[in-house]
Amino acid sequence: MKYSGMPTGMWLLFGKSFERHLTSVFGIDVGSAKAISRKAKVKYKELIASLPEFEREDRFKMNAVNAVLLGSFVVNMPKRPSVEDLTKYYEESMMTSPMRWFCRKAGKSKFSAKDIAGMKATAALRAGDRNPYSWNMDFFEYEDGSGYEARFYTCGICHIMKDLGLYDLTPALCRLDYSMSKAGGASKFVREYTLASGGPYCDCGYKKLK
Repeated sequence: MKYSGMPTGMWLLFGKSFERHLTSVFGIDVGSAKAISRKAKVKYKELIASLPEFEREDRFKMNAVNAVLLGSFVVNMPKRPSVEDLTKYYEESMMTSPMRWFCRKAGKSKFSAKDIAGMKATAALRAGDRNPYSWNMDFFEYEDGSGYEARFYTCGICHIMKDLGLYDLTPALCRLDYSMSKAGGASKFVREYTLASGGPYCDCGYKKLK
């Protein structure tokens, strides 16, 4: 994958936030946080270059890039974090003002005909069959009309975290789904299983808010 384009933009949007929260979450001093950030950027570019190009229609490229961004910081931390601390770090680093704006904007079209058509197209694409760093999913609309579920059988984030030797920390990334749904203001996120926790699949359910 090329560093130019979206991966560059994601670093510009979130790199400083990841650096700041090294201090607020882990208590790392500012100077050390800056040093970690510099090393993380080098690792980020290296990892991005190692990823295959995603298909144009693949809507999950950003998810993979976000996992690489987090992983680049984790491998340069002085101490391996717990899942609990990393969950807090990832959420606070990602849920910036621009991200909350993005979630609110996406929430306005949640459950629209265009949104549902996009989910069905993504399920039919099965990009994970051709790219191990992407996802395969099925799409189900709830029979009572209360929303829908995306059910994932392959996960690019899991693959990335395994590559980095960080697979046991993967649940820290899964939790962000709840935060993004809440910020969108249109749905309640519900889940029973994740692949990272040994489940048969990852279920991402979105219930309409009344």
